[in-house]
Amino acid sequence: MDLCLRLRALAHCRATLGWFPASTQGSGRCQRRRVASSSAICSLAVASSGNGAAAGPVGSSVEVARAKRMLHVVLVSPMIPGNTGSIARTCAAAAVGLHLVGPLGYNIDDTKLKRAGLDYWPYVVVKGHDTWDEFRDYFMQQDGDKRLLAFTKRGTNIHSDFSYKPGDWLVFGSETKGLPESALEDCSGEALGGGTIRIPMVETYVRCLNLSVSVGVALYEAARQLNYEQLQYQPDLPEEAQGLFPAEDIYG
Repeated sequence: MDLCLRLRALAHCRATLGWFPASTQGSGRCQRRRVASSSAICSLAVASSGNGAAAGPVGSSVEVARAKRMLHVVLVSPMIPGNTGSIARTCAAAAVGLHLVGPLGYNIDDTKLKRAGLDYWPYVVVKGHDTWDEFRDYFMQQDGDKRLLAFTKRGTNIHSDFSYKPGDWLVFGSETKGLPESALEDCSGEALGGGTIRIPMVETYVRCLNLSVSVGVALYEAARQLNYEQLQYQPDLPEEAQGLFPAEDIYG
């Protein structure tokens, strides 16, 4: 399948599954496009309610999520589509899941989003959540040991000194506003959180690191400490499996 059709499939999933958080730009609506589901490859999962069919190729990161819940990346209200696309590519390379918490600063069919993710979108398991409260409810329903880790320039732990463990969810805020107070409170509280983390940097003339850079630095430090165990579950992707859609919530 050529790149154009892959990218069109992203917009098709948003229109047909209806899970994706609304954009903060304009009405947040995009036109439905006529794309045959039998030929479209899409990485996107269902709404956090889990009532629909999950979209994603059988044998991709779906198997990673099922085999072992290692690490997750959570973006809260990302504003720049190019950053999200680059992060999606990083998540595909690291074999981890990606969660997008709305509202977003762009539409899912944004050209920059697609271009930054290149043709790796079919191999990324993405789950959308309309609000932080909705994401928190979803997180609490997940089985096993888990904790939320907030990455912020005001974090109390340095990222390379912190001890990561399977079940960590790495949470990052908006490029313009950072994490909302509610997210910081949850990440810092004993019930759900594991603390706040910062990546050292010069602060006299640099406001912050680029979001996609921050995610890459944090994710690969966590993966390094876990001996890149999640890569052991990277699946084979048989050609005949592409375009098939599992019926259950892959994160459930």
